[in-house]
Amino acid sequence: MRNYEVGVLPGDGIGPEVTRAACRVVTAAAAGAGLRVRMTEHPAGSAVYRDTGTSMGEEVFAALGAADAVLLGAMGLPSIRRPDGTEEGPQVDLRDRFGLFASLRPCRRYPGVPSRVDAPDVDLLVVRETTEGLFAGRHDEVTPSAESSSDRMTITRATSELLFELCFAQARNRRDAGRSVGRVTLFDKANALRSQAFLRSVFLEVARRHADVQSECLHVDAGAMMLVTEPERFDVVVCENVFGDIVSEVAAGVVGGLGVAPSADVSLTRGVFQPSHGSAPDLAGRDVANPVAAVLSGAMMLRWLGERHADDRALAAARAVEAAVEAVLAGGPRTRDLGGSAGTGEVTAALEDAVTSRVAVRS
Repeated sequence: MRNYEVGVLPGDGIGPEVTRAACRVVTAAAAGAGLRVRMTEHPAGSAVYRDTGTSMGEEVFAALGAADAVLLGAMGLPSIRRPDGTEEGPQVDLRDRFGLFASLRPCRRYPGVPSRVDAPDVDLLVVRETTEGLFAGRHDEVTPSAESSSDRMTITRATSELLFELCFAQARNRRDAGRSVGRVTLFDKANALRSQAFLRSVFLEVARRHADVQSECLHVDAGAMMLVTEPERFDVVVCENVFGDIVSEVAAGVVGGLGVAPSADVSLTRGVFQPSHGSAPDLAGRDVANPVAAVLSGAMMLRWLGERHADDRALAAARAVEAAVEAVLAGGPRTRDLGGSAGTGEVTAALEDAVTSRVAVRS
């Protein structure tokens, strides 16, 4: 039986609360499946930056590098800024350090979850590139000016090919599992930006290598509108870094909000799993934060470990967490953001109870 080491970064604001919830549910699922998962917490985030001058120490990076996966809560506090005015949060540094070139952000409409968009059959995956695009120049040296500022957008063939190969593999897997028709849609701005025209040209090259999977290109402004007006038509949507950040939150809004939106930042060998929402410091410590996105991120972690290591126990634990979330969202209790009145602790306990009865491992 394989043992897994998971580095845990609770982070800031509601991060510790939702991370504790995810750890409880993942631990229950792992125990029921006969899986050994050891979770070790490490300090990181804006509060650490305020107190130490760095948001994540080198010893923490080293520990995370030795772990099988990382579970992250939420990072960043609006009141704590770098000298250039941007927020301090180490999740972007993790992407750079570990080459996490893609963020997988599934958006599924669960029964029982209210939405202002009448689209009950949405089940799509937004894939955001996470190391290039408009984030590429964030470490560039600049001369401070009171008159102007700029950011650099860079697209490379090497990263784009990795990104698109992953997207076509995801679409094929979703199709073969009966979840979709198998289609990858690129949202870009190829009509106006040279870097985006290059991105599209690489996408079309990769698409030709995967003729069994449908593909299409849409300008990001039109695509974002269509996510709201006809979201059921989408399967896998892929975007440049900043476009993907925005588009994934639009998609999350369609299915009920960031409270049900997990994510996974991945490379070919590493994975960091976290809810798509922020740290929401105004909700911290009030027992009102929705833990579902963090719990679903834990399920993504278990599934990633299971697929990477051909581990049926990890896959069974992932299925149990997913089924428990679906059952609790359908029947309650639910937090206030989903139309309920329950607190974080009550929902976590319900998820923990539900997952325990749903673990089934094939012998």
